[in-house]
Amino acid sequence: MQTELTAEKYKKTRSPSKKGFLKSFIAQWDLQLMVIPGVLMVVLFSYVPMWGVLMSFQNYNLFNGFLDSEWVGMKHFDMFINSPDFYRVMKNTLSISLLKLFFGFPAPIILALILNELKGFRFKRFVQTVSYLPYFMSWVVVSSFVISMLSVDNGSINIFLLKLGVINEPINWLSSSEYFWGILVTTGVWKEVGFGAIVYLAAIAGIDPHLYEASSMDGAGRIRQIFSITIPSIIPIIVIFLILNIGGILNAGFDDILNLTNNGANTLLRPVSDVIDTYVYRTGILGQRYSYATAVGLFKAVISVVLLVLANFLARRMGRASLW
Repeated sequence: MQTELTAEKYKKTRSPSKKGFLKSFIAQWDLQLMVIPGVLMVVLFSYVPMWGVLMSFQNYNLFNGFLDSEWVGMKHFDMFINSPDFYRVMKNTLSISLLKLFFGFPAPIILALILNELKGFRFKRFVQTVSYLPYFMSWVVVSSFVISMLSVDNGSINIFLLKLGVINEPINWLSSSEYFWGILVTTGVWKEVGFGAIVYLAAIAGIDPHLYEASSMDGAGRIRQIFSITIPSIIPIIVIFLILNIGGILNAGFDDILNLTNNGANTLLRPVSDVIDTYVYRTGILGQRYSYATAVGLFKAVISVVLLVLANFLARRMGRASLW
């Protein structure tokens, strides 16, 4: 009897909410119309292109289209996994991604903590502006700047090291595979660190100032407050960004690698610079192996989704913030 009454009460409380939602939707018809262009763009650019995934299971012919192309199943996936390029591409992708995660992920957190401790308002704003300015420059501009600095003839880095007597002759930095990963990761951190720090500064600004006052009265210094109040308070934001970074672990970079290797023309760096994205570009766009390149891209996407779900699951099990 009690169960029936509870179920009936649930139905009564649910039905008005549905009517209320429909009523609100109709009453806000002008606002709903504003959403339609955004929804159409998402459908057009995010869902319609997913039809192209079929290409990875076919010997796609540009003139025949999807319907008349030969269906080959998992052939292209097998070709990629068994190809001599597989080990090299996966090794470079994972190595570069892990280096970027190790150095690039904590960098904006550290910068945000340092900026938060600066007392001078003008100096703080100046440092913040200078640090996030590179984010708004394209990789074409940034890579040109880096290539100019590392030039053998008149690069400022070689000139500086020669003046100090550290080296006896200029080093061809961008033709030596041993330096490429360091240059790539350093450039990426420099470009992204300032903009990433903005998010953490916003999270720090939302911390209750009474916590700092109470800890100060208890004798806690600034360093102690950072580790006891600031960092624990922004842990949910850190975990969410960490989940997203783990999900994108196979996104080792495309624009930065392509521009720093002269659009892939620098074959001397290919053994250490060829990642999944550049491999797909070279085999698919330049080599016109559309089905094979699509299969490689789908392989990367599936693994990325699995890693994202796994990272989110582990974060939830540990009691931390999660995406869903």
